[in-house]
Amino acid sequence: MRSVKRLVAEGLGTAFLLAVVVGSGIMAEGLAGGNVAIALLANAIATGCGLTALILMFGAISGAHFNPVVSLSEAWQGNLPRNEVLPYIAIQIAGAFTGIAMAHGMFGEPVFFASEHVRTGWSQWWSEFIATFGLIAVIISTSRTRPGVTPFAVAAYITSAYWFTASTSFANPAVTLARAASNTFAGIRPADTLGFIAAQLAGALVATILFNWLYPATPASDVVASNVAN
Repeated sequence: MRSVKRLVAEGLGTAFLLAVVVGSGIMAEGLAGGNVAIALLANAIATGCGLTALILMFGAISGAHFNPVVSLSEAWQGNLPRNEVLPYIAIQIAGAFTGIAMAHGMFGEPVFFASEHVRTGWSQWWSEFIATFGLIAVIISTSRTRPGVTPFAVAAYITSAYWFTASTSFANPAVTLARAASNTFAGIRPADTLGFIAAQLAGALVATILFNWLYPATPASDVVASNVAN
């Protein structure tokens, strides 16, 4: 029963995260009068606020990963049972597409429609590597030193990464795949998703190795990390 609750929490959390990202993007673009900077600012603030609330809401149940690379990193560190990795990733992807449908329904858009937003090239891929590296770095470092601030640190980092990365910081394979089904402000062309996901996986791998070295697990931090993940 506990494993079912964990999966439900991951699915719901990821769905609402995508609803926040895409819904706020649609609203921001509609209200910004063509000012892309204002639209991005509104989108970033809404995403950061929503992410904080969702991590606080579901963190105690599932760890509030909402992201396959976070789940893979946690499994590597021994904080997530290996047999739960694939179910976590599957429910995260399903939740992400559900969130897209939720957002589109609220704004009268088709349930799914392929994005035409081009996001490709080395600068975009490098941005996704940096964005994902930083996300995993924040999670490992804060969960092992000050776990109480982790939700706020993660949300603050993602909000800032919307602005300091050329890709606007997807940093999440489930989010990347789902946003390809949204031809809105937050979308990504389906053909461009593979490069993003490869960069995200690479960034997560390097950050997990480096930050496990910088912040070696101790018996106390193992307990903390387990509590955050569970």
